[in-house]
Order: sequence, then structure tokens, then C-alpha cells
Amino acid sequence: MTSLFSQAQSHFFEVYLEKWENSKNYMLAVAEAMPETAFDFKPTGREMTFAAQLAHINQNINWLTTTYLVGETFEKAPFNATLTKKELIAQLETSFNNTTLAIKSLKPEDLTTKVDFFAGEKTKLHILNLLQDHATHHRGQLLVYLNLNDIKPPRYVGW
Repeated sequence: MTSLFSQAQSHFFEVYLEKWENSKNYMLAVAEAMPETAFDFKPTGREMTFAAQLAHINQNINWLTTTYLVGETFEKAPFNATLTKKELIAQLETSFNNTTLAIKSLKPEDLTTKVDFFAGEKTKLHILNLLQDHATHHRGQLLVYLNLNDIKPPRYVGW
């Protein structure tokens, strides 16, 4: 039974990393689809701009990975509105890649390791799920931004 459980956990990492890579590629395609001249677009006054959405996604990936998967201190930086489209996309790609490396360093037993999260004690498995969920949530907003600018979103890459 223990061997079967270990195999299932190893399979989890394989499946999760495939999904994470697809999430990265789709996110980058969405970011590339918006012209740089529209990176300051936001549908309402209470929403973030397209660029700020990308920066928020990037910062969240870095925060969750650094703090909860790697176990190091994360220094939150304010949004830099002067970054170019190319720079924002490069940062985002680097963050996704760094998270991939962090996940690859995890062992199956790490999935049940508990971390002190602001919403209460969570496992690293919870953090992995939050990483994916948060990226999906904000990417969905970015797809609306593209559509509101009459830009056809890239074809979905889910699995």
C-alpha cells in the first residue's frame, strides 16, 4: 500500500508540472496577444490595468513559491508601471520557471507538510493548488480585457 501511495504522489508531480507548463505557455500567449499600447487598459476604474494584472500574477507566483514551497523570506516590491511588455513577459516566464524548479525539488512527503498561511494552516499541496487557481483566475480577467479590445484570445491550452 505504501508503494502505491508513493507512486500516486510521484504521478501527481508529473501531472502537475505538465499542467503548470501549459498554464505558463497559455499565460505568455495571452500577454503577447495584447499590444503594448493597450497594456494600460482597464475595463473600469476599480480594475487593475492589463500590465498590473500581469505584475500581480507574477508577484503572487513569486510570493507563494518563495515563502511556502522554498521556505524563504519574500520581499514584496511595488508595481513598476514603467516596465515594458517585453520586461513584464520575461519576468512572468522566469517566475513560472522558478516555480517549476521549486516543485521539482519537492518530495512526495512534502505535499503534506503544513505551512503557516495567512488564511490558516495549509499544506504545500494547498499552496500548489492555489498557485494554479490564482493564475487561472487572473488569466480569465486578461481574456476579458483582450475581448474588450476586440482581440481574439489565443487558443486555450489546458492540458
